[in-house]
Amino acid sequence: MAEENKITGDEFLSCSSQEDLLALIKEKKLNIDSVMAELKYQEELRNLQIELVKLQQWIAKNKKRVVVIFEGRDAAGKGGNIRRFSEHLNPRAMNLVALSKPSKIEQGQWYFRRYIKELSNPGEIVFFDRSWYNRAVVEPVMGFCTDEEYKRFMLQVPEFEHMLYEDGVKIIKFWFSISKEEQQRRFESRLKTPLKRWKFSPVDQKGQELWDKYTTYKLQMFSKTHTAYSPWIIVKANQKKIARLESMRYVLSQFDYDGKDDANTTLVPDPNIVMRYYRSAEQID
Repeated sequence: MAEENKITGDEFLSCSSQEDLLALIKEKKLNIDSVMAELKYQEELRNLQIELVKLQQWIAKNKKRVVVIFEGRDAAGKGGNIRRFSEHLNPRAMNLVALSKPSKIEQGQWYFRRYIKELSNPGEIVFFDRSWYNRAVVEPVMGFCTDEEYKRFMLQVPEFEHMLYEDGVKIIKFWFSISKEEQQRRFESRLKTPLKRWKFSPVDQKGQELWDKYTTYKLQMFSKTHTAYSPWIIVKANQKKIARLESMRYVLSQFDYDGKDDANTTLVPDPNIVMRYYRSAEQID
């Protein structure tokens, strides 16, 4: 009986398609819930990535300038989301920005200058893995800027983004929200995985120790920089794969690009996962 509930190597090799494999699994009466969930995720991901390719072509054709900002606490999934967003896009009409700490020369310049150089050109979409909002949360929490520098930034950033808006730049600001427990679980997973260990740093662990301080500055950031022309979009990200799919849907929902009506999946994000800041009454982080 036990042998009947297993798939042998020969049986697996005899399957010439995904449908054949699913039929065999069903015949063997195996539990396929996790398999089906993964297949559904991969299918949705592929359909949404096809739409992102169509969106990029429309952006290039119409010389639009699009900036998508990925913010959130450490291990919130920013990098993983960006990889899924960008992996099938044309690199000639796309850029990924993940700036390291400023040089001594940059420290003496206007704070926004190093970011202005990275903004999208006509026909280009740019993804920011963290952005100028480092100064709103990470820097004051970790003591990397002075109180005066922080206050000046908070006064200037709405005007800075308004100028970009008036100049035709479309900015989408994501905050990926995870719980303290989920962050710790992801930190532990990184430390156990040799290929991910490089992602972990002492600053990451400080994020757990200074969780409440991060929360205070995060809420200040939302209240002072969430505007009609540049709103904060909160993504509940404890479930990585769902967060990826729903954030893609949100970006796609913001544009009337060519071929949108022919999509093989819904392009309307789940309002329980993706929402504007003022609608997120209950925040998990």
